[in-house]
Amino acid sequence: MENQQLSEQFEFRTIKQAEADEAAVIERICFPPQEACTPQRMKARIAVAADLFFVAIDKENRKMAGFVNGIATDESKLRDEFYVDASLHVPKGKNVMILGVDVLPQYRGLGLARELVAQYCAREWARNREKLVLTCLSDKVAMYKKFGFQDLGESMSQWGGEQWHEMVITK
Repeated sequence: MENQQLSEQFEFRTIKQAEADEAAVIERICFPPQEACTPQRMKARIAVAADLFFVAIDKENRKMAGFVNGIATDESKLRDEFYVDASLHVPKGKNVMILGVDVLPQYRGLGLARELVAQYCAREWARNREKLVLTCLSDKVAMYKKFGFQDLGESMSQWGGEQWHEMVITK
C-alpha cells in the first residue's frame, strides 16, 4: 500500500491523553507480558511525553491501529530504565529513545509500521533531534534496516529477559 493510500485509510497524529488505555491494550497485544509497557507506565509516559507518541487512527472505525512512542534524552544509548521511568524524559533532549513500534495484527502487511516510523522520524528531525534509537529482537533487524536504521549489534539491554539489537537512525 502506498503512502497516499495509507493517508486515505489512516489519520496520523499525536496521541490524546484519553487514548492511554487504548494504547496500553495494543501494547499488550503486540508484546509479550514481560516486555509490554504496563497500563500504569503507559499513562505515566503519555502524561509527560505525549508529544513523543504518534498514532495511526483507522478513519473507518476511529480506532487506533498502531503507534510509535519514545522519550527524549541527551543520552545516546537506550537503557532499560527508559522503559519504566517516564521522569527520565528530557523534552528538549537531542535524541529520542523509541520504546515501542506497535501495529495491531489485522493491520500488519500494509506498510503501516514503515509509515509510522517514517513520519515519526520526519517529525523528530523537524524538532532538531540528532538521532533516534531503538532496540529490537534479531528477527526484526532486517525490517528496521529497510526503514533506514543501522544495526549497532547486541544491546546492553536485558529488557524482558531478551537479547536485543540496538538500532540507530540519524538525520
